[in-house]
Amino acid sequence: VQLQASGGGLVQPGGSLRLSCAASGNIFSTSNMGWYRQAPGKQRELVAAITSGGSTNYADSVKGQFTISRDNPKNTVYLQMNNLELEDTAVYYCNAERIVAWDRSYYYWGQGTLVTVSS
Repeated sequence: VQLQASGGGLVQPGGSLRLSCAASGNIFSTSNMGWYRQAPGKQRELVAAITSGGSTNYADSVKGQFTISRDNPKNTVYLQMNNLELEDTAVYYCNAERIVAWDRSYYYWGQGTLVTVSS
């Protein structure tokens, strides 16, 4: 499985961006997908996740600000980011979790896309 993230860039505070992550292979529809971010000097953190069934969860810091969605026929997961703040500056990574057994999962990572919020 390969994940290709795109959509990052430079945006002013209060602006919006939509990240996309396209997955190769035929496991996308049965995989849980997530967006993580890593700011300079900080650990990577989960931003948003969506299960194969469409259930979502968000980090408290982005609730009401970010929306994760998926398009299974297109093998793509999206992260709509609104009202961006300086603190949202980070490299954003998409992640796929392929559950193969009740106690085993495989994880795949995209290459990351940089989001810079600056005036």
